[in-house]
Amino acid sequence: MASNLPIPIPPRTPTPPPDDPPSISDQSSGLHDKDSLSPLRDTFPASRGTLDPGDANHLSPTRGGFNLSPADALQGDQSDNATGPFNFKTMTMAKGPVVKSNIGQRRGHKYKHSSISHQIFLEPPPRAPLALPNSLPIPTFKEYRSSMSRDQTTRFWWSVCHMCIAGYTLWSAHGSLAMTALSHLILFDSLGALLCVAVDILGNFEVWKRSSVRHPFGLERAEVLAGFAMCVLLLFMGMDLISHNLQHFLESSGHEPHHTHVHERVSLGRVDFTALLAISSTLISAIGLKNHGRIGKAMRFGYIESLPSVLSNPSHFLTLSCSALLLLLPLVSIKLYNWLDVLLSVTISISMCVIGVRLVKTLGSMLLMSYSGPGVSEVIHDIEADPCVYGVDDARFWQVHYGLCMANLKLRVSGTEENLVRLRERIASLIKNRLGGGYGSGGQKWEVSLQFTAEKA
Repeated sequence: MASNLPIPIPPRTPTPPPDDPPSISDQSSGLHDKDSLSPLRDTFPASRGTLDPGDANHLSPTRGGFNLSPADALQGDQSDNATGPFNFKTMTMAKGPVVKSNIGQRRGHKYKHSSISHQIFLEPPPRAPLALPNSLPIPTFKEYRSSMSRDQTTRFWWSVCHMCIAGYTLWSAHGSLAMTALSHLILFDSLGALLCVAVDILGNFEVWKRSSVRHPFGLERAEVLAGFAMCVLLLFMGMDLISHNLQHFLESSGHEPHHTHVHERVSLGRVDFTALLAISSTLISAIGLKNHGRIGKAMRFGYIESLPSVLSNPSHFLTLSCSALLLLLPLVSIKLYNWLDVLLSVTISISMCVIGVRLVKTLGSMLLMSYSGPGVSEVIHDIEADPCVYGVDDARFWQVHYGLCMANLKLRVSGTEENLVRLRERIASLIKNRLGGGYGSGGQKWEVSLQFTAEKA
């Protein structure tokens, strides 16, 4: 009896709702078939069919594994399985250049064009072009020679003649140490005359005085360098004369020399002619060419500064005085002549060394951009005595070349704007008058720059 009872149906397991809402067609199909979700009903579509184990080509890569309609399957069989997954076809590549596409790519860009940098980094304001050129053309030797005027050509040949006079003086100086020393002085004067002519010719070109980025003060500092070389030569010539005098002294005291030197008394006419020739050539170069003029202004000797313009220059004063003393040698006796000759030679050589050392020191400081002239401490003391000045923080004085000096001062001041303007004018006038020699004196040109720091009263 129990076997005739019906088997109970198991409870239906609830199915979770799908993620996507059902479409209208699915809802309509579910309404027509109420047993579509029954666990006792096979819901798999029968259209897929089953795999036939006897079919050897069901896993073939040339056969489509998709559900195709009979028409598609027939067309596929006729086209040699053209719809298979491994359908390779021959393709022809283009002969033209391949155009690179930037679609979908993010390329880097300059940081200054980013949106954030526009708020932080600002473009610098455009600057005006510099008033100074980067460089100026330096003349060649052909341009240098073609720019010479008639007056400059005459002065050049005179400086060559002055050097020939120095050579003649040295050739005729046998038997006189004083004439040998005089020949060295004339050689120094002739080199100064040649330098003056060279500087005058270089003044025809713009590069000599005009400033540029490469040469801020022009080429005028080259004259200082050439003068420095001449002063070193003068110093060595003076030392050579001293050694020659010591050798002569040792020979006269009984020591045997390694090389014999014959010292005979020079003829009277040769001494007079050489002395007069030296005086005339020195005066012509001093007045006409103004050789050693700039060197004389840079090197100040208080003992001869009050003399006339020609004699106030130490080089001219030494040459002219030595030549004048040579005129007295023929008038003395032979014994006195030997003593005067040696004494005059030693005096000239020592004077050459003193002048050379003084010039080397002065021009060396000028090459190092410093001012070695007197009067700086007095100027600073007068500036500090002004009632508007609280103190001088820094004071620098420079000499660029023979004709240009610079003064840079940093002051702590107080007062109205009008008083500060007057203070600037007063300090500039004080420096130019004290250090530059005043207006019209032909001294150095001074450029003064001042920086004021206002102090609370």
